[in-house]
Amino acid sequence: MTTVTRQEPETFAEAAATLAQASSAGLSVRFHGSGTKLAWGRPAPAADIELHTAGLNTIVEHNAGDLTAVLEAGVPLAAAQDTFAAAGQMLALDPPLGDDATATIGGIVATGDSGPLRHRYGAPRDLVIGATVALGDGTIAQSGGKVIKNVAGYDLAKLFAGSFGTLGLILSVSVRLHPLHDRTTALGACPDPERLGAAAVALAAAPLELEALEVAWRTGRGGILMRCAGPEHARRARRAARRLEELGLSGVEVTTDDESLWERQRAGQRSRDAALVRIAAAPTALAAVIRASQACDGTLVGRAALGTSYVSLAPEHVDELRRTLPAGAVSVVLDAPDELRGQQDPWGALEAPVRALMHNVKDRFDPTGVCNRGLFVDGI
Repeated sequence: MTTVTRQEPETFAEAAATLAQASSAGLSVRFHGSGTKLAWGRPAPAADIELHTAGLNTIVEHNAGDLTAVLEAGVPLAAAQDTFAAAGQMLALDPPLGDDATATIGGIVATGDSGPLRHRYGAPRDLVIGATVALGDGTIAQSGGKVIKNVAGYDLAKLFAGSFGTLGLILSVSVRLHPLHDRTTALGACPDPERLGAAAVALAAAPLELEALEVAWRTGRGGILMRCAGPEHARRARRAARRLEELGLSGVEVTTDDESLWERQRAGQRSRDAALVRIAAAPTALAAVIRASQACDGTLVGRAALGTSYVSLAPEHVDELRRTLPAGAVSVVLDAPDELRGQQDPWGALEAPVRALMHNVKDRFDPTGVCNRGLFVDGI
């Protein structure tokens, strides 16, 4: 039985030294934040070393006047948000944070996780303006701001966002912040996928200045949620509600007591017992994605204007869902029972040029395969 060594560095130098030693010895390292997304990715062999980021838990800077901050990888996002909220600010990331709200900024960026706020503010890669990372050979590199060493030709912050830790360890990120505003939500229901999809497309193009535009579908019935924030948010939400009525949605209402609605949307991005599939498709294909989900007895939440949907369904229906998705849709299995994870690649089949590109980038940053070996696309 392989003995796994646990490391919990408290400095960047200690983390880099762990990787350097592993590279020299031909060992593999698995990165751990708080473990909320530890099951994502391919079922990889046990690593020789588990490197935990709990000791890298400092909010290095909060420049309230510049609306920026520097966070070490092990900082829980919830704790950072509390700090920013005291200054009337927020980091515009709102993915599910786990049962105890322990998800760390490093894990969120590494997996490219996000929530309803992505509609207005973008994904982690859009909010991270710089990063300090440790590469597989122990090199510390930085992009954006105070440069230690640049890797020529690459924007490290964007490249590492969504890389699942397979290019190196995120040590810290520099992020842009936004003002924290009061909010009002407008919502309406619709039992027809075609009408719901058409309404979502129309609302995405309307000049409503929405902070979030979401769709949900459960048990044969769907709905749209729109959140307005900032100046005259209540007036703009009432205007959005009138547009919902014009588009034929029923049960339209406006509310400020809306946090449970948005929490339910975020909860739909995880699944404890079923499989959870993230789908990227053209926004105009939303009705087709809903029909595919409904045919598999799935439930769906998603970013209506971005074409990103999360479908929770029984594991035995994953293949059927993938076969019935509209042309051009891309799917990734995030949450899944172990038996399903062992049967198929979460990312599915990739075209040869895509596989070659992914392997070339991996070889450039981690040629000895130290970091999260076998976890990512095509066994990277």
